[in-house]
Amino acid sequence: MGGILIIDDEPGIRATVKDILEDEHYRVYSSEDGPGGLDILAKEKVDVIILDVWLPNMGGIDVLKAIRKDFPIAETIVISGHASIDMAVHAVKLGAFDFIEKPLSIERLLTSVRNAKALADLRIENVKLKSIAIEKDEIIGSSAKMRQLKELIEQSARSDARVLITGENGTGKELVARQIHAQSDRAAGPFIAVNCAAIPDTLIESELFGHEKGSFTDASSRRKGKFETAHGGTLFLDEIADMSLQAQAKVLRVIQEMRFERIGGEQSVEVDVRLIAATNKDLQQEINTGRFREDLFFRLNVIPLHIPPLRERREDIAELVTSFLQKLSFGKAKTMSKEAMNFVISNDWPGNIRELKNFVERISVMSDEPEISLENAEYFLHKAVSHVKTLSRDRLDELFSLRLSESKEAFEKAYLVNNLQKTGYNIAKAAELMGLYPSNLHAKIRKLGIEVKA
Repeated sequence: MGGILIIDDEPGIRATVKDILEDEHYRVYSSEDGPGGLDILAKEKVDVIILDVWLPNMGGIDVLKAIRKDFPIAETIVISGHASIDMAVHAVKLGAFDFIEKPLSIERLLTSVRNAKALADLRIENVKLKSIAIEKDEIIGSSAKMRQLKELIEQSARSDARVLITGENGTGKELVARQIHAQSDRAAGPFIAVNCAAIPDTLIESELFGHEKGSFTDASSRRKGKFETAHGGTLFLDEIADMSLQAQAKVLRVIQEMRFERIGGEQSVEVDVRLIAATNKDLQQEINTGRFREDLFFRLNVIPLHIPPLRERREDIAELVTSFLQKLSFGKAKTMSKEAMNFVISNDWPGNIRELKNFVERISVMSDEPEISLENAEYFLHKAVSHVKTLSRDRLDELFSLRLSESKEAFEKAYLVNNLQKTGYNIAKAAELMGLYPSNLHAKIRKLGIEVKA
């Protein structure tokens, strides 16, 4: 259990509050100034800080900023004998849990401490649960390239430097981003992922920066954007190369200033966010063709991480298959024969880990063999490949005979139906598989008149 730290330059207040809290069986530390308090935080486990605004050597607001940056799990109760509404609002915006005026009400202070302690305990539990989830979805692979990638993740995680992750579709870019967040000092904060390719250009700014009530036709209330939601944590911008040039310019400005205005708003919103971006495209080529801003590339590419495709690390495939079989066998423990495993390893897997995982899940469900044979592995892999080829061959002439808009609509409908069937018409899973928001998928289903089976 973490203790409570009092930072106040008045010895009488420190002594009185310390006695009261110790009577409530809290472990209490105290300091007469900000630097001393920060030293205690670096050495001791503290859940709640009681912080005076007016301090020597380092002002209370600056101490609060340092606490929020370096000790995000702890909750801070700000106290002051020279309080004003503006000061209270400013402290809360910076992350203070509560603001209490002097002379202190002991009952009010104890209530605030109890509530702050409960919230800090929840945050600690959240970190533990996130760690368990990350362990279940660990980065699998012992090849030289994956060992190097894991070392780079560990080295970069503890800093706030921006990271740019590159790699083909299905290589696990979001998993790498989550690992960086989980190993960082921001692990207790939120991890917010945004798929830039799945958001229409007209909505991307509202999605990222939020909007004020009445700022456009459908803005019925104020809405926080992803930058604001990610305050104190990590914002992951996936498929960053698919963002419009206009949105790129605004993201660049936010990166430079860490402040922005919501759409329709005039008040600046300050955020403390670590940015991780990812793309499957060659950004240098995108820059050369004018589709991506070079200055944004330089801002994002502080720490570059490249995830190799499966065909460049075949020695990891057996380990991946074994792990997937354990997780996806649904109570029926399965293994794969040596011949079947060699066949799987020899495949190029253009869809990378995502394709491999889908294959293992398919064969786990459809095959009754406790040890998957070469014949079954070939059958289920070739069946999936031949289905794609047959669909393309049968429909190609038909699609070419239609007008462009009709051809696009016919393909989109077939694509959606295929993925809905693949996921048993589970909207959330199908949307995730296609890189869409469930609300966007619902809209497309209605627009194209697709029948969703229960």
